Amino acid sequence: MTIQNEATAGDSQVPGDFATPHVCEGGNLDCGSGLLLIIRRAMSAIPVGGVLEIRSSEISVREDLPAWCRMTKNPYIGWRPGDGSLSFFVRRGDEDTGQEADYKRARDHRWNARVRWDGGMSAKVYCRNHSWTVGQPASFDLKDESPSSVELLLSALGGCLAMTFQILASRRGVKIDELEITLGGKINNIFVFLGAETDGHSGLDEITGVAYVSSMADEAVIEEIWKETLRVSPTLTTLSRGAVVNINIKTV
Repeated sequence: MTIQNEATAGDSQVPGDFATPHVCEGGNLDCGSGLLLIIRRAMSAIPVGGVLEIRSSEISVREDLPAWCRMTKNPYIGWRPGDGSLSFFVRRGDEDTGQEADYKRARDHRWNARVRWDGGMSAKVYCRNHSWTVGQPASFDLKDESPSSVELLLSALGGCLAMTFQILASRRGVKIDELEITLGGKINNIFVFLGAETDGHSGLDEITGVAYVSSMADEAVIEEIWKETLRVSPTLTTLSRGAVVNINIKTV
């Protein structure tokens, strides 16, 4: 099947009978959340001149991918609607630019947060274009103005697991109808934090929880995706491996 010249394809739709053996499953990722790195990896495995089909349910890819193709000199052919997602077709160029730089930027990226005490019993956190308030670590009230740092730790883990699970499911074409994760844990000895005792420590001994999933997919498939989620979740990996923490103090 001959398709129109890539240079004039623009936003053209690719004929339904055009096919390529090289397929990249993007799930619901967009170009700003890792899809481009997945495309890079898939593109490097096909010959120059070969065509890669990229499947994604994220509509913004239709606007962003052509610009990336122009920058990297991988000709954009066009797109077509698929079963629950869109298919985008890109030809591998012979002088792809920026590949190593993109990989290095991703590998070397540092996630940063700035925290400022507000003078009371809470602190303000600033990350990128987001900000939120963290309450005191040890509060036994039923209600507080802000969540505690321990609650935010649990929520960070739960959020990471939920997002990782649905991303992995989407890349396998598995539809998740509902997903809810409950997490909890008990501090070894909160009185260490309060300065009243020295035995034990002030951290969580164990975090336990349950993920509740509603899906028409086979239970064995859901189990496989969950196991992969536990393997690759950045937050869970950080907690389970015990990241080295090196935080200094400066008087200003």
